[in-house]
Amino acid sequence: MIKAGILTISDKGARGEREDLSGDAVREGLEAAGMKVTRTAIVPDEADRIRAALIEWSDRDGVDLILTTGGTGFSRRDVTPEATASVIERPAPGIAEAIRAEGMKKTPHAILSRGVAGIRGGTLIINLPGSPKAVRESLDAVMTALIHGIEVLKGQAVECATRV
Repeated sequence: MIKAGILTISDKGARGEREDLSGDAVREGLEAAGMKVTRTAIVPDEADRIRAALIEWSDRDGVDLILTTGGTGFSRRDVTPEATASVIERPAPGIAEAIRAEGMKKTPHAILSRGVAGIRGGTLIINLPGSPKAVRESLDAVMTALIHGIEVLKGQAVECATRV
C-alpha cells in the first residue's frame, strides 16, 4: 500500500479562516486510487514551515508520496515551489509538465503554475495547484504514472523504458 501525505499551504487555512477544500480533493483522489493517507497538515505560506513538514514526513515518517496543494502561483507569498526544490534530491520535471499541460486544456492560466516535483530519499513530492477543480484535473492527468513511479521507487516494479 502506498502511504501518502497531504500538505495544504494556505495562510487563511492555517489561521482557520478558510475551509481546506483542496486538501479534501487530494484525499478523495488518493483514496480512490487505493492509497492510504497517513499525514495531513495545513501550514502558512512560509518556506521554513513547508520544508520542515516535507523533511519530517519523508525522512522520519517514510511517506511514499507527499502532495502539496497551494502556494504555486505568482503572489509574493507563494513559496511552495522554492521550499520544495530546496529539499528534493532528484527532480522529476515531467510530472509538473504533465500537470500544466493538462491544465492548459482547460485554461491558459495553467502556465502560471510554478509547481515542481521531485524525489527525496524514497518519497515522491509533488506540488499541486490550490483549487479543488485543478487538484482533481491534475491527479487525473498523472495518477497512473505516479503509482508506477512510486512502485519503482520502492523497488516493487521494474521501470518501463520511456523511449524506443
